[in-house]
Amino acid sequence: MKKTSLLVIIVALLMAVTLVVQRTRRIAAAPRSSTAITEAPSFSAKDLHDADVSLAQYKGKVVLVNFWATWCGPCRIEIPWMIEFQNKYGPRGFTVLGVAMDDDGKKDVEPFIRDERFSVAGQRVPVNYPIVIGNEAVGDKFGGLIGLPTSVLISRDGKKIKTFIGLVDYDKLSKEIEGQL
Repeated sequence: MKKTSLLVIIVALLMAVTLVVQRTRRIAAAPRSSTAITEAPSFSAKDLHDADVSLAQYKGKVVLVNFWATWCGPCRIEIPWMIEFQNKYGPRGFTVLGVAMDDDGKKDVEPFIRDERFSVAGQRVPVNYPIVIGNEAVGDKFGGLIGLPTSVLISRDGKKIKTFIGLVDYDKLSKEIEGQL
């Protein structure tokens, strides 16, 4: 009798955990956006050379703050897009600011950025935009992160224009950037 009760409890717990994990994955994978225009938060983080980088340094530029991680599959899909956006719109006053959210920080991110190459326009190229090491506090300044990738579009005058959660369509993201340039 005790074994049966224990088995029922274990099965119920496993089912509950499975449901929570599935719901979390759906939330993280579902692309969403919000358009509440507010002041962009001020933050500073270290880049891969241990220099301080702040969002304020990019005032006057359109900035796409892209929260990502080396282990995130949808993030890896977006990286070539970010490289393309940097190439295409950089000369017009735009930059991507990559915020790496890996738990082991620089230890994981530095070799990834150094060694990985991405297919862009038929060539294998490295990341060409600034990368900083983020943490939960940085994510919280942007309203908290419920999934990766998350990208936040910042206007030239430092306003948070739009937040994209999950893998967003390339053309939609491109159109939003162009609308700010």
